[in-house]
Amino acid sequence: MTTQQKHDGDIEIEIWSDVACPWCYIGKRRFLSALDEFEGRDRVSVTWRSYQLSPDTPVGERRTELDALVESKGLSVEQVRQMFGHVAQTAADEGLRLDFDTVVAANTFDAHRLIHLAGDKRDAVVEGLFRAHFGEGAVIDDREVLVDIAARAGLDADTVRAALESDAGADAVRADLDTARALQVSGVPFFVANRRVAVSGAQPKDVFLQLLTQASAAPVS
Repeated sequence: MTTQQKHDGDIEIEIWSDVACPWCYIGKRRFLSALDEFEGRDRVSVTWRSYQLSPDTPVGERRTELDALVESKGLSVEQVRQMFGHVAQTAADEGLRLDFDTVVAANTFDAHRLIHLAGDKRDAVVEGLFRAHFGEGAVIDDREVLVDIAARAGLDADTVRAALESDAGADAVRADLDTARALQVSGVPFFVANRRVAVSGAQPKDVFLQLLTQASAAPVS
């Protein structure tokens, strides 16, 4: 649910993540699974916050994720492939398909702008971005690709295109990045409940249930 005004017992979950982060995709699936089981789920609002793992990635470079990680991490091709295999299997256990052979390294700033611009379609846009990046080989720093993802989520393509051609949403992304630094977020996914309780990483479902329970016991006053 999305609330305009906080009431006693409401739980605000803020999730800092990057749509080019596979563990964020896995963490999202695990968190939503926990939320489905949480008795107080009708009192929970979820806000997606922006984070960039690789903000210096050139827009439009279109390098494979394999090549990008070999260079940035200083690992061998075989080491990166082994890492991909582990992450892909973990994702598969959660019902997610990650095809690292097709993943294109991308600058995610515009993708985060799109999430901020998506309004009540934001959850569908976030899911669409993850699926496109990790499962479809989509180039998510191409604005026409972003327009297509937005349209599939139910947004008007022309409106989204015009917004992306402007700087709409940029200040909101930068504000999220600034808040992440203020909260000393050093990795994602990062889940914060009512700015009081936090969980870092793609934790098991039970850990997210505990986060929600703790937040419910200490609501916003």
